[in-house]
Amino acid sequence: MSLDEDAVPPLGLLLAAHAGGAQASRHRALWAFDARLAKVARTTSEPMIGQMRLAWWNDVIEDSTGIKGQGEPVVDAMRATGACGAPGLVGVIDGWEILLVEPDIDMKGLRDYALGRGGGLFRALADAADAPDWLAAAGQVWALWDLAGHVGDKALGQAALALAVEILPSVEGVRWPRGWKPLRIAFTMARQDVLAGRGAPLGMPRALAGRLLRIALVGR
Repeated sequence: MSLDEDAVPPLGLLLAAHAGGAQASRHRALWAFDARLAKVARTTSEPMIGQMRLAWWNDVIEDSTGIKGQGEPVVDAMRATGACGAPGLVGVIDGWEILLVEPDIDMKGLRDYALGRGGGLFRALADAADAPDWLAAAGQVWALWDLAGHVGDKALGQAALALAVEILPSVEGVRWPRGWKPLRIAFTMARQDVLAGRGAPLGMPRALAGRLLRIALVGR
């Protein structure tokens, strides 16, 4: 099952291309999954309604019959590529739920969000149930960078960047497996901006695409 390109964030499309082969389709499905949850958080004004929508996705993941959500493009793509069985998906849902139910998110809430969404998504993309702690830390940095670039609350964005800086040492000096190249690229982009005090840019500006290509080619 192929996904329409607009179901996958521009950054996810470019990163998935570096996964190669069948893994590229799996990565696109996972980035689309995260984007669907982001839309729930962005468009839901009543936390209880949002929680119900997130619970639906949780039911999809846990449905061994493959019936729940059949016909929904992202669900179909996740099942077709095996992404529905990826580790970390429940964590991604839990991370997004924190943003829904915590109107004044504190540092603990930020940590839980980052660990759930970022750590869970990186584990899912790596398809590693027993991933090293540094991979979850890399995912947290990425998720905090992404949040800082999209949240309307400036103070929350600054807090997210500060927390990302605090987490960065956990990833310094690690050796990334070749198969995790898309995750290395995503983390390196986030790291560069976090150290410069910047969150993720909106969309896919040409400068960001150029940076992604440079990181992919030379590693920095």
